[in-house]
Amino acid sequence: MDNNYINSMEQALSLSPDNFILRITLIQALYEHQQLSTALSLLKEVESCQVEQELHQILAAKIFIESGDGENALLFLSSNLPEVKILKAKAYQILNEFSLAREFYVEAVKENSSLEDIDFARELRVAKDALDNSKRIKLTVVANDDTDAVEVTRLIKPREEVISFSEVGGLADVKKQIRKKIITPFQKPSLFQRFKKKVGGGILLFGPPGCGKTLLARATAGECNATFINVVISDILDMYIGESEKKLHAIFEQARQNTPSVIFFDEIESLAAKRQHTREATSAKLVSQFLSELDGFAQNNHGVLILGATNVPWALDPAFRRPGRFDRVVFIAPPDVDARTDILKGLLKDRPGGESVDAQKIARLTSGFSGADLMNLVETAVDEAIDHSIESGEEVPLNQTFVKEALKEVNPTTLEWLTMARNYAKYANDSGQYNEVLAFLRKHGK
Repeated sequence: MDNNYINSMEQALSLSPDNFILRITLIQALYEHQQLSTALSLLKEVESCQVEQELHQILAAKIFIESGDGENALLFLSSNLPEVKILKAKAYQILNEFSLAREFYVEAVKENSSLEDIDFARELRVAKDALDNSKRIKLTVVANDDTDAVEVTRLIKPREEVISFSEVGGLADVKKQIRKKIITPFQKPSLFQRFKKKVGGGILLFGPPGCGKTLLARATAGECNATFINVVISDILDMYIGESEKKLHAIFEQARQNTPSVIFFDEIESLAAKRQHTREATSAKLVSQFLSELDGFAQNNHGVLILGATNVPWALDPAFRRPGRFDRVVFIAPPDVDARTDILKGLLKDRPGGESVDAQKIARLTSGFSGADLMNLVETAVDEAIDHSIESGEEVPLNQTFVKEALKEVNPTTLEWLTMARNYAKYANDSGQYNEVLAFLRKHGK
């Protein structure tokens, strides 16, 4: 819809100001065209009793709500549809009538769970169990004296900086898959509960080093608006028998008590290696404890997402791959040319002379480079610019020449991993777990 269409309707309304249908059609066009103030001025000349159709009532209420006028919005909300109740909740929120806002929000979501909005619910301070008709079992955490609360708090290291998918270059298909299978269940848990669909579970990210597995895990937590628990492997492993298992259990209990939450295990093979390849009984016990926590047999893992990242998926114990544990496996491939362009633009942003570098041209010259390799490339080019600035006594901005010189020094680090992965994909792929790797290798001729 363009401005010419809107201008034509405005002229027609000026000739026939009492034409209600024309007025409401123009108001809708202005609202859809994000001309809120103009739509509001036309709407103020309309009496609520004139607006009979439900769609027009909802439109009027939305305009008043977005304008911060909850009182006038309520004049147009007469029906009891769930969609209308959500608008009533927003109107009462504007009027600081939070008890009424919570009441209408809960009613709306119980009638239509697809209307659930976790962020809005938090603003209203809706109780976690307000939408849950089932009785939740509260567990008491039992740990020995050696794993105290202070130590568990030290193990839980949430990132202060929250990031989203917009800050992760490339991986468009992976983001789409994660949004569909992971983020949407977190944002609308009542809808999935209605269909008896579990929210949470285990996701395994695998691929070459430096391709964004850790960054993607953090962004997933940010998109879910969930507590992010970054587990440091060295803090779980303990020299005393039984302590590693208790620390792992304490971390899962912390996540269960703070849902929605995401537990991220980087280099997960350190905790989940094949039991037949270890000589120590303690390692096998830790793997068994990990499997027990994933099953959630004695606990409720609803609302807890477990993300694992590894460069060596073939080293994991097969028991982790069965449905109900890490049943969703996502291959994080080296970035393609479009993704490399996005990554380079992000790395060059706000650097002196960064805008003069042709990111797309450099991306075409960096086949096989991971995100970490591209960062190394830009940092090497920046070192050249700084050296020249020191030698000349004035700031020398980054340019295409410096980046091309850096290309002579920096080599891709993914080729060794791809060579190893090709052997597993060809000769150990009976279950089809490496089909994505084979598809990538065929496409790029590696």
